[in-house]
Parts: sequence; C-alpha cells; structure tokens
Amino acid sequence: MFVSYILSKVRSYLRYRETVRELSLLSDRELDDLGISRFQIESIAREHVAA
Repeated sequence: MFVSYILSKVRSYLRYRETVRELSLLSDRELDDLGISRFQIESIAREHVAA
C-alpha cells in the first residue's frame, strides 16, 4: 500500500514536470493562442496532474 502511494506520487510529479517542460518550449505567441500566460504554466501543470 505504501509503495503504491509513493509510486503514484512519483508518477504525478513526472507528469507535472513533463507538462511544465512541454508548455515552456512553446513560444509566447503559441501560448497566447492557447490563452495561457507564461506565469500560468506551473499552475496549469498542477491542475493537469490533479485531473
């Protein structure tokens, strides 16, 4: 039980980092097309992991 909890937290963190990385690679223009400001990237990544 404890091991599966830790693994789920690690997976969530990895998904978070991947989302931040992918969004950070976009240009400001591409982010604007998506309706995202650069300062919102981390909060959007957190929401993505929680969903």
